[in-house]
Amino acid sequence: MTEEIYTYLPPASVCSYLPDRLSQLEYRVIPGLTKDEYLQLVHRGWRRFGHMLFKPRCAACNACQPIRVLVDQFKPDRNQRRVQKTNKDLELRIGVPVIDAERTDLYFRHHRHHALQKGWPNPDFGGGMDHIENIMDGPFPVEEWTYYLDGKLLAVSYIDTLPEGYSGIYFYHHPDYRERSLGNWICLSLIEQAKLNGFPFVYLGYYIEGCRSMEYKGKFEPNQVLGLDGQWNNFKGFPDV
Repeated sequence: MTEEIYTYLPPASVCSYLPDRLSQLEYRVIPGLTKDEYLQLVHRGWRRFGHMLFKPRCAACNACQPIRVLVDQFKPDRNQRRVQKTNKDLELRIGVPVIDAERTDLYFRHHRHHALQKGWPNPDFGGGMDHIENIMDGPFPVEEWTYYLDGKLLAVSYIDTLPEGYSGIYFYHHPDYRERSLGNWICLSLIEQAKLNGFPFVYLGYYIEGCRSMEYKGKFEPNQVLGLDGQWNNFKGFPDV
């Protein structure tokens, strides 16, 4: 493993996902991190945002569970089939991340909507641009997946392509097209493309029961979560669950 240069464990603070609990994240910076090395860390519960790796270290809570979808066994439910049908007219383009007026406008539309509907903090321009740039940066290239309807940009997703599959980093989408369930569609398209490319897994970050913004990930079945024993355990969509 490439040597890390920085580790930081800040004090616990109010959790942004479950406000009745305290949250504490450990951070690490590992310059020169490779995709294979990052995959090893994903299997230990780590995620990344730009060059910064992070992992929950909450003293009294283990609600954040890394989750992955078993691509070959995935079976869309009734609602997911509806989402697939609704969005079959969207064009997917995969390329390198760029910043332009269209993407920037979409990013701030998405965040302003969530500030009104879900209580997210209103992003200031400088903070938002820093956020986008950090998403695009990292120790290895990030893919940008963009979704268009008749040439109009509706959604952007940033993806790591790892040896075992795709790992989602972040996405944002147009709030005026909520009937399309674009967040779900992005996950479905990840699974679809993973199957086409022979990848066994899609890593969706953390599943958090009781948090609407994170709980939906469990609906992509069958799936596994990373247990405290360090093993991927069958979670939802299996006969014994």
